[in-house]
Amino acid sequence: MWFDSWYDLGRLLVVGPVAYVSLVLLLRISGKRTLAKLNAFDLVVTVALGSTLASVLLSSTVSITEGVLGMLLLVGLQYVVAWTQVRVPAVRRVVASEPTLLYRDGFLDNALRRQRVTRQEVLQAAREQSHSDLSDVAAVVLETDGSFSVLRAAPRLPATP
Repeated sequence: MWFDSWYDLGRLLVVGPVAYVSLVLLLRISGKRTLAKLNAFDLVVTVALGSTLASVLLSSTVSITEGVLGMLLLVGLQYVVAWTQVRVPAVRRVVASEPTLLYRDGFLDNALRRQRVTRQEVLQAAREQSHSDLSDVAAVVLETDGSFSVLRAAPRLPATP
């Protein structure tokens, strides 16, 4: 349980840095989009890259070449899907969701139900962005990555005499 062999420890010390450097290089070459959490597909790619790295590090049945090829395949597929969704609206609709307006001059109950969000979660999002209540909030949007955007209402100007 605590120790199997010196070979396994040595393998980890050699494979670990190689796999790590390979992943960092792949991410730098592929650009910022690879790690962006813009939609569910991007999240899946990020988790899969982490899982692949862990498999290479901890499984002696997965060679460094297989691991790097797996990471390269994931990054390449993510690039192809991202490139395609920018150019083909039908692909964009399948891969990425649309932002949902949850609050504008009052809660939009149908949107809250569809997105399975409570009023308390909207209020929490407002508080996290320094709004003690919704009186100075114009709108709250559930973004495609699951985060909330709280849009401040335009300041009211005093009436001129």
